[in-house]
Amino acid sequence: MDTNVRSLEPGAAPDRPAWGAVWSLTLGVFGLVTAEFLPASLLTPMAASLGVTEGLAGQAVTATAVVAMVTSLLISTVTRNIDRRWVLVAFSVLLILSNLLVVFAPNLVAVLAGRVLLGIAIGGFWTMSAATAMRLVPEAHVPRALSLIFAGVSLATIAAAPMGSYFGALIGWRNVFLLATVLGAVALVWQLVTLPRMPPNGTTSLRTLVEVLQRPGMARGMLACTLVFTGHFAFFTYLRPFLENVTGVGVSGLSAILLGFGIANFVGTSLAGMVLERNLRAMLLAMPLLMSAIAIALVTIGRVPAAHAVLVALWGMAFGGVPVAWSTWITRTVPDQAESGGGLIVAGVQLAISLGAALGGAIFDAGGARGVFAGSALVLAGAALLILFGFRVRAAATAS
Repeated sequence: MDTNVRSLEPGAAPDRPAWGAVWSLTLGVFGLVTAEFLPASLLTPMAASLGVTEGLAGQAVTATAVVAMVTSLLISTVTRNIDRRWVLVAFSVLLILSNLLVVFAPNLVAVLAGRVLLGIAIGGFWTMSAATAMRLVPEAHVPRALSLIFAGVSLATIAAAPMGSYFGALIGWRNVFLLATVLGAVALVWQLVTLPRMPPNGTTSLRTLVEVLQRPGMARGMLACTLVFTGHFAFFTYLRPFLENVTGVGVSGLSAILLGFGIANFVGTSLAGMVLERNLRAMLLAMPLLMSAIAIALVTIGRVPAAHAVLVALWGMAFGGVPVAWSTWITRTVPDQAESGGGLIVAGVQLAISLGAALGGAIFDAGGARGVFAGSALVLAGAALLILFGFRVRAAATAS
């Protein structure tokens, strides 16, 4: 354990960054997101083995998302008197138990029970990620710490689907979840070794969420954040039909473009920390503006697969910084209630996923993928205007 962060009082930050603890959380989130995405790549063999339709087996993903949203709003209140070190460790334990339940599940009910545990872990982890980063590194290093943590998400997004499919064919879908269990166990051990004691403030309640939302700039910031994520998920949900029907690529071309998106997303996440340490407001504004311009370009240029591939990769890079930037914004806007603010962000993102998919679907039925991308551009432009005129962003302190 890092000697300079053996115990951190509520609201305190260490003099030196505890990068070992940050990396342990990166591995933990990699395990969580990998487990979240595995059913998508293993759906057919899972459904056949459990004796259900693929549609029913797909509810394993739905259950995780719904529970994660509810958990994001309740976890800070439920655990307000528990050391944050043990809460974070508990999420890794839930990851392990979730995967083991799936490995030995005799039916779909047992699988769903395991996925509920995973939803609790995912919702809780995202809620506490910003607040935890604030207690592991000096304030000026928080964006970099968050970019490392979110890099675990990008890596899992790239790796989970192809690795799940590949190893599922070799060793069976249950053994793939067993490998994910091992990953969770390694993260658990690393966290036990590196995470300091982090006493809770003991004051968080459901009323706190409302009070935090009423603080200056929070409501407008949350609206802007939700709009950015809504624009992204409308775009991403209908990216495949756009590439197939408008760009005209086949399966191999589609896979290559999506891989490029994932790699660019990882690069964007990795670079975001360094940029955010210099100018958070510029980053918050630039990302939706760039994404809006990309959506317009995709709608207006002709069938040029190479150009579309480059634009989709640029979108992935731009979006890579979005979760890091908004988590950093929370640490500067409500530093004393970063957990509650993080819960609001997670709930807003889950709402954005629903809005993006639902509204995008309605537009898609009426005007096709081009219409969805045009709508996404408008939403993102609106978010940029709100960021430009709606609220201020506090600058970070300088690390010694």
